[in-house]
Amino acid sequence: MDKVYGEMDGHVALVTMNSGENRFSFPFFEAFLGVLDEVENNPEAKVMVVRSSHEKVWSNGIDLDWLGGAVEKEGAGLRNRFLAEMFGLMRRVLTFPMPTVAAINGHAFAGGAFLSFAHDFRFMRSDRGWICLPEVDLGMPLGPVFTVLCKRAIPMYKFEEMQYTGCRLTAAECQAHHIIMKACPLEDLLAEATAFARSLNKDRQLIRTMKLETHKDGLAVMDETIASLSG
Repeated sequence: MDKVYGEMDGHVALVTMNSGENRFSFPFFEAFLGVLDEVENNPEAKVMVVRSSHEKVWSNGIDLDWLGGAVEKEGAGLRNRFLAEMFGLMRRVLTFPMPTVAAINGHAFAGGAFLSFAHDFRFMRSDRGWICLPEVDLGMPLGPVFTVLCKRAIPMYKFEEMQYTGCRLTAAECQAHHIIMKACPLEDLLAEATAFARSLNKDRQLIRTMKLETHKDGLAVMDETIASLSG
């Protein structure tokens, strides 16, 4: 089965991440971007819902063990290419020409959390799973791109707590702080996210224009960072 695949449900494009814990890799990026191309090229698609096939994990982000070994073997150029592709994927989701909904059916840690923050709306499984920014315990700053994504999705007071402590938030806590729209039992999660998505049958070009205007400052930061890694 493909690492990422899509299917249509009326005007809703349902995208499934299907790569175990959906840790980031070059093949994962390629597969995700390929599905985004398919969705964007389908004029019937007006909104996108992204879920995971894993029973406990939406995405655990970067495979740090793999990346560290690859960088040690191939050098900093590989690290920069990896970061540029990861940031490019998140930029693509952030500016996608239709509303996007993350149906978070398990843990969303680090890069997985940031990917969820690139979506416009988030629904989350209520009985299992956390959203967490563990970088402080890994000895690394978030950097400008991840900070941009966090600031659009998390109230500043909660973002600072999550960033400085590495605390894990449940779905109920995320809902209380408006990081997600709704915490749902697993058996209702996809139905709830999809029902909301069906209400968003909007003009795609208008949505793209709104997103580019809304995120103008953040996109400038993202583009500068990607350019510096790609130069």
